[in-house]
Amino acid sequence: MNATLAETATGGNSTFGELVLRHRRAAGLTQAALAGAAGLSIRALSDLERGRSRAAQRRSARALADALALTGEDRTFFLEAARQGRQRAGTAVRASGAPLALPPVVSRLVGRSVELNQLRQAAAAAREAESGVVVSLVGHPGVGKTALAAAAAHLLRPSFPDGVFALDLRGMDDEPVTPRAALDALLRALGVPSPQAPATVPQQEREFRSLLAGRRVLFVLDNAADETQVRPLLARVPGTLTLITCRRALAGLESGRWIWLDPLSPADAVALVASIAGEERIAAEPEAAAELAELCGNLPLAMRIAGNRLASRPQWSVSYLVSLLRNENTRLVALSAGDLRVRSAFEMSYRRLSGPAREVFGRLAFLPGPDFGVEVAAVATGLPVPQMRVHLDELADANLILASPEDGRYSYHDLLRLFARERFEEETSGAPEVSTVVDAAVDHLLGSATEAARWFHPEAAGAGGRFGSREEAERWLDRETACWAAAQRLAAHAGRHREVLALADALYWYAEVRSRQLPWEEVFERGLEAARELAARAAEAKMLNLLGWVRYHCLAEDAAALATHQRALAVAGEAGEVEERAKALRHLAVVLLRMGRTDEALAHVRRAVAGARRLGFWTGQGTVLNTLGEILRAAGRPREALSVHRSVLSYLEIYRGGATADTYRFFRSRTLQMIGADLAELADWPRAARRYRAARELFREGRNTAEEAEAAVQEGVAWREAGDHAAAADCLRSALAEFTEPAARWSRARTLVELAKTLELTGQAGAAAEHRRSALHLCRRLGTPAARRLAAELERVADPPTLRPESRR
Repeated sequence: MNATLAETATGGNSTFGELVLRHRRAAGLTQAALAGAAGLSIRALSDLERGRSRAAQRRSARALADALALTGEDRTFFLEAARQGRQRAGTAVRASGAPLALPPVVSRLVGRSVELNQLRQAAAAAREAESGVVVSLVGHPGVGKTALAAAAAHLLRPSFPDGVFALDLRGMDDEPVTPRAALDALLRALGVPSPQAPATVPQQEREFRSLLAGRRVLFVLDNAADETQVRPLLARVPGTLTLITCRRALAGLESGRWIWLDPLSPADAVALVASIAGEERIAAEPEAAAELAELCGNLPLAMRIAGNRLASRPQWSVSYLVSLLRNENTRLVALSAGDLRVRSAFEMSYRRLSGPAREVFGRLAFLPGPDFGVEVAAVATGLPVPQMRVHLDELADANLILASPEDGRYSYHDLLRLFARERFEEETSGAPEVSTVVDAAVDHLLGSATEAARWFHPEAAGAGGRFGSREEAERWLDRETACWAAAQRLAAHAGRHREVLALADALYWYAEVRSRQLPWEEVFERGLEAARELAARAAEAKMLNLLGWVRYHCLAEDAAALATHQRALAVAGEAGEVEERAKALRHLAVVLLRMGRTDEALAHVRRAVAGARRLGFWTGQGTVLNTLGEILRAAGRPREALSVHRSVLSYLEIYRGGATADTYRFFRSRTLQMIGADLAELADWPRAARRYRAARELFREGRNTAEEAEAAVQEGVAWREAGDHAAAADCLRSALAEFTEPAARWSRARTLVELAKTLELTGQAGAAAEHRRSALHLCRRLGTPAARRLAAELERVADPPTLRPESRR
C-alpha cells in the first residue's frame, strides 16, 4: 500500500526508459559512462531506465542520443519516444491510489537537536495558527535536509493523528512533478478516488483544503523545485504542519518559516562517522578522524559515505581513508559508496543553473581566500558589478554558495569549491582559463592592499588612488585580510617577487595597529624570500627587521628575534643601509631588555640614537628616543627616563605638521604610556595612573584596542598601588575583556595575576585563587621562558614552603 510521489505522478514502466536501457546495453556502456557523456547525473539516468521518470527534457534527450551515437531512423524514433513521454508525464496519475507513506526513519541522525526542537515548536504552533504552519528546510546539497524532515515527521507523528504524508516533488529532475499531479496524489491519499478528483488545479486546491478542515495532518514535501510548484500544495488550515525541503530558499512563500541547515560541528561529524564505522575504531585514531571530518567539510552526506566506506572495508584504517581524501583532484571520486555520491548531489543543483551562472560558479572557485566580495568577483570574471550580483543571487538561491552575514560577501563549502573547479576545467580550456581568473584576482588584491597600506605611513598626508581616507583603506584591509594574504601567497609561488615585496614593505605601519590580529610572520617571511630572490640587500635588511619585530612583539619569541635582528644588522652594514642599521640596533636593544640584559640593551640603543640622526622624526628618531627612555628606566634611572620621554612629548608638537592625525595620536599615546611607567617607577602612583588613563583614551580614539588594553593593565596596577582598589579592578577587568584571542594569552595571564593581587586586598581570596589557577593554566600552555617563570611564581603562591609536607617534619 505504500507509494512514493514518483510512482504516483509518473505511472509504471517508461517506454522511453526501456529504450534508453536497450541502447545503452547495445553500446556496452555503464550507467556512469553514459551519464558522464550526456552530462546527466547517474541518479537521473537510473530513474529513467527504471521508469521512475517518464522522459527527459528535449536537450537531455538529444545529449543521450549523441552519447549513444544514434543516427538516422534510430535517432528519430528515440527523440520521438522522448517527446511522447514528456506529454504523458504531465498528466499521468496512478489509478490504484495509496497512502503517501513516510520514508524510513534515518538512523544515526547526529547534531540536529536544535533544529528538531524548532520543529517541535512549529508543531505546537500549528494547533492554533489560522493558516497552519509551513517550515522550509534549506541548505547545501548533502547537508541532510531530507534526513531531518523524515526524522522530524516520525518524531511528531503522535501530534498529527489524522495523517502524516510524504511526497517527493523531484525538484532536481529535468521534469519536476507538476502541481496537478501532486494534488491528485494528495487527494487520493485523503480518500478521494481518481474518477471523482477535480479537473483543474484551482478546484483541486479548494477540495484539498476543505478535506483538511478540522483535521491535524503533517505533510512532508521533499525536494521542492520552486515556489510555483509548492504554493498550491500548502494546506493553510489550522492544525496542519507542512515541512518543505529545498535547495533554494523559497523566499517567495508567504508567512513561512525557514530553518537553514549548516554542516555539522567537527565533533558531531566525527560522532556521525563513528556511529556507522564503529566508535572504538574511530576513537583509536582521533587525529585522523578529526582530519577526515575536515576533509569532508563536516557535510553529513560526505561523512555518511566515509563511514560506509570504512564499515564495508574493515581492513582499512581511518588514516588510510584520509590519505585518499587529501588529494583534492580525487577527493570527490573517493567520496562515493554504492549509489551514494557527493558529486551526484552537487550535479543536480548545478544542472538547474543558467549558463552564465554556471560559468561564474566555476570561475569564482579559483579566487584566493576563504570568501570574496562582489568587487573582486567582478574583476576576476570581467563582468559589471550589477550583472555579477544577479549571478551571485542565483548561486546563493541554489545554495551552491553561501551568502555571508556581512553584506556582499560569499563563500564556498570546501567540497562545492572542488566540484566547481572540476566542472569549470572540464567545460573550458582548463589551465589557461584558470590562470586568467587567478591573475586578475591577484593583481586586484595585491594592488589594492598595497595602496591601502600606504595610508598608514606616518607621513602620508593622503595616499590618493581608490581610497578616499585612511578609514576607508582600513576597512578594506580588515575585510579582505584573508584574501590579500592568500593573494600574496599565490604571487610568491608564481615568482612575482616585486609585488610580494612591495606589499610586505607597505604593510608595516598597518601591522603596527593590527599587531595581534594577523599572521604577520608569514607576510614578512614571504617579503624576505622575495628580497633575496631579487638580490635586494637593503630590502632584505628591512624585511629581517620587520620579521624580528613580529617575533618579539607578536609572538614573544625573544631568542628567535635576537638572531633575526643580528642578521638584519649584518646585512644592513654590508649594504651600507644606515636607516635599517639604526632600526636593527633599536630592535636589538628592545629584545635584550626583554631578556634582562639591560647593560647590553643600553649600549645598543645609544648606538641607535647616534645612527637615527639621519632619520626623520616620525619614521625613526622619535621611536629610538622613546626606547632609550625605556631602557634607562629599566637600568634604575627613572628620572633620566622621564626627562627623555618629556622631551619626546615636546618634539611631537614641534613636528606635528609632518604627520597624519592618526600617527600623531598613536605616538602621543605611546609616549604618555611611557611617562606613566617612569612615574610608577618613582612611586608617584596617582600621577602615573592619570598618564595611563590619558594614553588609554587616545588609544581608544584610534581604535587601537590591544594597546588600550595594555594601558588599562598599567593603570589598574597604578591605582592599586595608590590605594584605589575599586578603580584598579575596573581597569583590569576592562583589559581582560579585550585579551580573548589566542595571540593575547600571555597578556591575559599577566592581567589575571594582577587582578588576583587586587582582589586579595579587598578580601576576595576565593576569586583571587581562581584567577591564579586560570593564569597558571595559560602559562603552562604557552611554555615560553617568561611564562615558565610566572608559572613557577604562581606555583609557589599556591603551595608556599610553610605548607609543604617537608616543612612540617
